[in-house]
Amino acid sequence: MKNKPSVSICILSYNRPETLLRLLRTIDTRRTDEIELVICEDSSPRQQEIREVVNTFRAQQPYPVLYFENKKNLGYDGTLCELVRHANGAWLVFMGDDDEFVAGAFDKVLSFLDHHSELGYVMKSHYLIHDHQKKERFRYYRKTEFFGPGINAYIELFRKSVYIAGFIIRREYATPYLTNRFDGTMLMQLYLLAEVVLRHPSAYFDEPFTQQYASHEHNVGDVMFDREKNKFVARRPTLDISLDFLKSFSRITEYIDRTHQLNSTALIKKDMSKYFYPSLAVHRDAGLRFFFNYVRELNKLGFNSSFYYYIYVILLALLGKRVCDWGIWHLKNLLGRTPRL
Repeated sequence: MKNKPSVSICILSYNRPETLLRLLRTIDTRRTDEIELVICEDSSPRQQEIREVVNTFRAQQPYPVLYFENKKNLGYDGTLCELVRHANGAWLVFMGDDDEFVAGAFDKVLSFLDHHSELGYVMKSHYLIHDHQKKERFRYYRKTEFFGPGINAYIELFRKSVYIAGFIIRREYATPYLTNRFDGTMLMQLYLLAEVVLRHPSAYFDEPFTQQYASHEHNVGDVMFDREKNKFVARRPTLDISLDFLKSFSRITEYIDRTHQLNSTALIKKDMSKYFYPSLAVHRDAGLRFFFNYVRELNKLGFNSSFYYYIYVILLALLGKRVCDWGIWHLKNLLGRTPRL
């Protein structure tokens, strides 16, 4: 490929060769001369298997595959920065190694990017696949929307952009802000988003682009590297992991506030509070005592800043996660999108 690619598909890979292969097989663009794959493996126990998956895939398709292995574990945020440094595309599309592209969507996204080269960031719609292949669509607006640069776009898009799958950002705008300041947050993409949308136009493209699986059965028996303990530990959600992750949002917004003389942290925390159901529900099945202990810690962090938050707490406590999930599923289907609260 003589010219630089239009898009670099940037894949964070760690210990999941089977799901990485599943993801690679869903890349179905017909514009193969305009893309490259950039895969960074983060020094996992199954590194050799991942290398074999990549080498086999590379030999079977026409576009460049740039594959790198971290000499030591850098974690999510460090690996994301490595992907940006190695990529050549005008646009970066990030993917986790257990995500997939929606069939037929890639070329629609490429066409949209062709017509809107002025944008710095594009948020997409996506699916969450439940048991029996039942799909829940995350659709944030009734149609494609455009946003001017500034704080309003930053606050509007920040919470909605937490999932890495299909995160689309202009490489030249993101590269100046690579840093290790937010290592361990697992939210480096949100820092890049903040810096870019404060300075450049952005958009929501109303097209399901990626899909994820609600079940985490593929993580059963899996491990992750705990750099504080310097050893591999079981990959499972714990109270401390959940709370540290939520604290990380404020680490980023408070830094943005100091750097840009803004007051966004309270506004973003209130916006998160109105849509806090998934973060509350994740620990409901551990029992009421554990759940209420979790709620108390969340209250200390200030996420109880909307009455919707308390509605979620009460309904989860009384009805349980399964019934509440069912109700939210049907409400979203009735509205055709995520409710605007």
